[in-house]
Amino acid sequence: MDAIRLGPLIIPIAVALSLAAVLTAALLAEWFQRRRGVDPGNVLWAMIAVGFVAARAVFVLKHHDSYLAAPWSALDIRDGGFESVAGLIAACVVGAELTRRQAVLRRPVLACFLAGCAVWFGGALVNGAYAPAQAPIPDLMVRQLDGSEVALRSFGSRPVVVNLWATWCPPCRREMPALMAAQAAHPEIAFVFVNQGELAATVEHFIARESLELKNVVLDPASQVAARAGAAGLPTTLFYDGGGKLRARHVGELSRASLAEKLAPIAR
Repeated sequence: MDAIRLGPLIIPIAVALSLAAVLTAALLAEWFQRRRGVDPGNVLWAMIAVGFVAARAVFVLKHHDSYLAAPWSALDIRDGGFESVAGLIAACVVGAELTRRQAVLRRPVLACFLAGCAVWFGGALVNGAYAPAQAPIPDLMVRQLDGSEVALRSFGSRPVVVNLWATWCPPCRREMPALMAAQAAHPEIAFVFVNQGELAATVEHFIARESLELKNVVLDPASQVAARAGAAGLPTTLFYDGGGKLRARHVGELSRASLAEKLAPIAR
């Protein structure tokens, strides 16, 4: 499962698990305050805040080249770019320092932290256990803008990135420049832009209006690719290795940095 749908909202599973972990830790902190008279809440929220900032900062530093042209874009966290290990280490350091002279808080803070981690890692393991392992590129026909049909798997003689998108989708539109730049920079990878459910004229008008130079723009009138791939919403981007096996998937907007992170395993 890539995401959880709540009415019109589509929440990526990583975000949902993080929120569930924070909620679990906060509820346990509240329990300690009411039942034991010890309030670990302030320390816990400091750990969460520092961990969040550290995870984002390390990711930005790792991909600093992608942010040089627009430094303020580093604050746009919609791409999901975080280094979780760095965040956990930073949170642990802050927790240890803040409880160093307050022995009464050590066990409650540790219990809250471990409970949140258990929810996050447990949820990730369960989700991974039910995810199809290395699913192949869907064996479906898609339509080129000139009306001719082509097999989606025909692009699979090399690593393939399949981007499911639509012109009415704001995050789809925002990520197009990053995908276009990656397509130009990685000729060894086939980028396929599979439009979901729209007419060729609509797609052509959008490409011309936005001055996009994209190769392999195809149509999926019945949104079969999204259904077969189990996409919860748009945009969804699928990353296949040279053997046609799924290596990663991303729901939501991609930035240049988060796209580079996903491309690294299949570009080797």
